[in-house]
Amino acid sequence: MRSSTMREASRSGVVPYYEDVSPGTGALAPRAWWAASDARRVNLGGAWRFRLSPRADAEDDSFARPGFDATRWGAVAVPSHWPLQGHAPGHEYGRPAYTNIRYPFPVDPPFVPTENPTGDHLRAFDLPDDWPGGAAVLRFDGVDSCARVWLNGHELGTFKGSRLPVEFEIGELLEPRGNVLAVRVHQWSSGSYLEDQDQWWLPGIFRDVTLIERPEGAVRDFFVHCGYDHTTGNGTLRVDCEPGGTVSVPELGLDLATGEEATVPVEPWSAELPRLYDAELATEGERIPLRIGFRTVAVEDGVLKVNGRRILLRGVNRHEFDPDHGRVVDAETMRRDLVLMKRHNINAVRTSHYPPHPAFLDLCDELGMWVMDECDLETHGFLAVDWRGNPVDDERWTPALLDRAERMVERDKNHPSVIMWSLGNECGTGAGLSAMAGWIRRRDPERPIHYEGDRSCADTDVYSRMYADHAETELIGRREEPPLDDPELDTRRRELPFILCEYAHAMGNGPGGLSEYQRLFERYERCQGGFVWEWIDHGLRQRTADGTPYFAYGGDFGEELHDGNFVCDGLVFPDRTPSPGLVEYKKVVEPVSIVGDTAAGTVTVTNGHDFADLSHLAFRWTYEVAGRALDSGRFTVPALGPGRSAVVELPQLRAADDAGAESDADGGAGGGQGGEAWWTVRAVLAEDTAWAPSGHEVAWAQFAGPAVPAPRAAPEGERHTPRRAEGGLVVLGPGVFDAATGTLRYLGGAAVTGPVPDVWRAPTDNDRGTQWHPEGRLDHQWRELGLHRMRHRIAEVTVGEDSLAVTTRVAPAASDLALRTVHTWTAAGDRLRLAVEVTPEGDWTLPLPRLGVRLGLCPTLEQVEWYGGGPGEAYVDTRAASRTGRWTSTVEALQTPYVRPQENGARADVRWARLRRSDGTGLAVEGEPPFSLTVRPWSTEELDAAEHTYELVRSGTLWVHLDHALHGIGSHACGPDVLPQHKLFAAPAAFAFTFTPLTGTTEAAAAPDAGEPAYWGRATS
Repeated sequence: MRSSTMREASRSGVVPYYEDVSPGTGALAPRAWWAASDARRVNLGGAWRFRLSPRADAEDDSFARPGFDATRWGAVAVPSHWPLQGHAPGHEYGRPAYTNIRYPFPVDPPFVPTENPTGDHLRAFDLPDDWPGGAAVLRFDGVDSCARVWLNGHELGTFKGSRLPVEFEIGELLEPRGNVLAVRVHQWSSGSYLEDQDQWWLPGIFRDVTLIERPEGAVRDFFVHCGYDHTTGNGTLRVDCEPGGTVSVPELGLDLATGEEATVPVEPWSAELPRLYDAELATEGERIPLRIGFRTVAVEDGVLKVNGRRILLRGVNRHEFDPDHGRVVDAETMRRDLVLMKRHNINAVRTSHYPPHPAFLDLCDELGMWVMDECDLETHGFLAVDWRGNPVDDERWTPALLDRAERMVERDKNHPSVIMWSLGNECGTGAGLSAMAGWIRRRDPERPIHYEGDRSCADTDVYSRMYADHAETELIGRREEPPLDDPELDTRRRELPFILCEYAHAMGNGPGGLSEYQRLFERYERCQGGFVWEWIDHGLRQRTADGTPYFAYGGDFGEELHDGNFVCDGLVFPDRTPSPGLVEYKKVVEPVSIVGDTAAGTVTVTNGHDFADLSHLAFRWTYEVAGRALDSGRFTVPALGPGRSAVVELPQLRAADDAGAESDADGGAGGGQGGEAWWTVRAVLAEDTAWAPSGHEVAWAQFAGPAVPAPRAAPEGERHTPRRAEGGLVVLGPGVFDAATGTLRYLGGAAVTGPVPDVWRAPTDNDRGTQWHPEGRLDHQWRELGLHRMRHRIAEVTVGEDSLAVTTRVAPAASDLALRTVHTWTAAGDRLRLAVEVTPEGDWTLPLPRLGVRLGLCPTLEQVEWYGGGPGEAYVDTRAASRTGRWTSTVEALQTPYVRPQENGARADVRWARLRRSDGTGLAVEGEPPFSLTVRPWSTEELDAAEHTYELVRSGTLWVHLDHALHGIGSHACGPDVLPQHKLFAAPAAFAFTFTPLTGTTEAAAAPDAGEPAYWGRATS
């Protein structure tokens, strides 16, 4: 512990630099970032000598002096986080730690624990032979959380602000050979109180370190102003620069002095049409290539507009993350992220909760993405002490807050993609935020300001909320939200546009309810969309002792405090494999609406883009019967402008009799489905783009076609009569039952477990909920009721003339609630039919997890084919992306590898399914009505018990769930509960399944469809 003498000294104002609330010492004024110029640069990344100490004062600063011998030190790569490196004996460099809100140290600002891991870094370097000498700067783009820097034994200064750049003037200190750069980095500092941002606590030099020449007359800073007047089509360019120089834009015929303004016709920049013009800024000492985009952002008439048009944000929150390197993200990965976003119809990024690597914003300019650039600021941990001592309401911290705002704005001010500044996240309220907002408005009045934490919107230009549910969002859309106490502020807030800076929490299976949100955004002009939380699961790649890979989360590194897998709440898995949630989001936010009217023989196409017309898309159609494509072609759709619609006639098809005859040529899994017809209309890219090839699907729709007569089914044969057999068995068609219990033992000669009534699922993260949503923690309530350990009592077994009926009372212990189920078995030919009737008993107040039957089959049934919703998983409130068709998969590929195992893998609206071995033998199932199909190589109980994917081991049984209904998903891990219409409440129900053994005679087993994502294998490879 800190000695009392040191404590008193600290209290009297003598504090070490890492606990001082000031932003630091010695740094140059912040300036714009540019990727390249004709000035020389030396990347100082690579292997650095490294020593880790347990305390900030454990070592003196002699390591920074010339000639220090560090040969016994270990090494780390720069950029990196030291806890993710160096686990060789004698060089263990700590462990990652995760908390969401709570600080992992006492809330005692600005002090931090004496146990303060401190990493000393050393890098020797020579200057290039042609280095011209003169002025130079040393730039750090990101160091967590506090650093002290020396060059050749001379101290340059100290700094905080982990995700923000800092530069030092070093020209006079450089030597041609043998330069030694020394950096001491502390994990904890006063800055840590400002960086409580729901992510792994990972110290280190994690962004680039660069030596940059600054020749005489070089650019010190510049500010590009590129406005656009949508009424005239003209753009106005002015570049302010210090020192003065010239700006040329050859394509526009412009050659201007800096500070001079010119107005010319231009093509504007937008996220949909990211038009950039190549330009060059030249001063006496430097030439900088620029890519400029003309656009204007404004809040007008209560609406956020770009270039005069309302925009709709289809966004995500994006932390910087890599499963192996933490917040060290290279340019290739940044581009990969943006390409994946664009391919899934995402058009906006909130840089939660700090400015990203500056190269990311260059890519946003290039590829087209609206960006809310957020300051490196969050003090959420003060919530635990009722916001006492909150730095944003303590004037002593205001210089640090202003420093962070300045470094963000100055660095990123020249990006057309940045359309809003955000003051930070979850900081409560205080005068410090007002000071930041005032400075930003004076420096850059051309962009609106965002901050969610102050509902009065006193300092902001938009009304922002996180996780407002659908009902509240609709009230806000109507401008009818509950009033503020201050009438003036209330009136002002009602005039602001509304943005959900976080919504639809994408943790584990989910999020549900996306479609209902999107309809509100489309219905109410004020509701301008938002940002799903979040882009990526922050699972760190690890291996078990036997080498099995998995992704680790909070608590897996022995943290004293942690928040478990709450760090895994993204639309992509840690290895950037898209989750079903991302596929769902793509469908929900697709920018083209396609609505078919079979009766009228037409399709209505509506352009939902904000700026682009439809000339970049081609429209294709397919006509299917029972999942077989019978005809296809192209639609001609006009190049509709934004918001415009056109009605297109459906094409003529071949004769219905021919279609019906072909539709079930292979015999189907069960007759009677041959007449189901579907149109599928798809909007695809007509040409290659920077983010996807031609043919990439942007939007699609399905709608029912006219009924096609099904082929005449072969007679099923007479219904079988149950007969008694030796050993207490009853034989009914292909089924063999236990006479005493009515339990099915064999089907077509193969052993079967069940089917039995089933109501339990391995709770999802949304079922588990959070401690701040106690009323919605369904997992806890379900377990208290005992739904995970339901008891089955056989009440009656009746053998009739042509049926076997089993009445079962399914109930939890210590309760009088029950579900009385009647299973009635009949058989005809080789088909065995199960009719299920369910009647609730008692006053059920909780929804059921599921309602259906579960059976165990032979694990060699590896191939699955089905007709119904696919190709991916879908639940009642996550089914927008599920399209009707014939699909094939392996059992392995049907599993979704959520980082923490949970309910997954259901396929919706299944009419029939076939489970086969490699020789084609197996079992077919038909549902009346369509059902939800889940097939797993482990039981629900094993899935429920697992905390990591490596704990799931294939059992000796293939478990098949045939569900009449499933409870919805929602996003109550942090967001809204399941909507009422998607909750599964106990009620009388009737449904049926028909089982047919497959002999594998002439039809080979189906191969997995190439379009089915093999989630399981990819996520743990």
